[in-house]
Amino acid sequence: MGEPVARNKKAFHDYEILERLEAGIVLQGSEVKAIRQSRVNLKDSFVKIIKGEAFLLNAHISHLSTANLNYAPNERAPRKLLLHMKQLRKWDMKVAKDGLTIVPLSIYFNGKNLAKVEIALARGKNEHDKRESLKEKDAQREAKTAIKNYAYKE
Repeated sequence: MGEPVARNKKAFHDYEILERLEAGIVLQGSEVKAIRQSRVNLKDSFVKIIKGEAFLLNAHISHLSTANLNYAPNERAPRKLLLHMKQLRKWDMKVAKDGLTIVPLSIYFNGKNLAKVEIALARGKNEHDKRESLKEKDAQREAKTAIKNYAYKE
């Protein structure tokens, strides 16, 4: 996996991540260049399986000012994800049966320079769980700073 161009930090806060998967993404025109310039936002995006195909919905990929002005794609258009049919059916059954959801975690370029989306099968967190994970994160941060300060004093 390459260095992420964009991350969906909200997904880690709102969901408990169960499984992860890499998927290809179908892009048009200057969208690849826009992704390379980190002009992408995954904040409120999600993946929905429609008629046996996975689509990335509500992801925002900005239009480039250097691109042709006559070609201005819809910035929030549904984008098809490329997955194996077996994996797609497996996740579709889990979503339908267990009430799970599929969320994108990050967009990156792999070793072959192809745009990929890391998607995850996730379960929504309750407000209590969100507060608990924030407390854990704060405790870890305090522990790291204490260790750092202790090592610095010696």
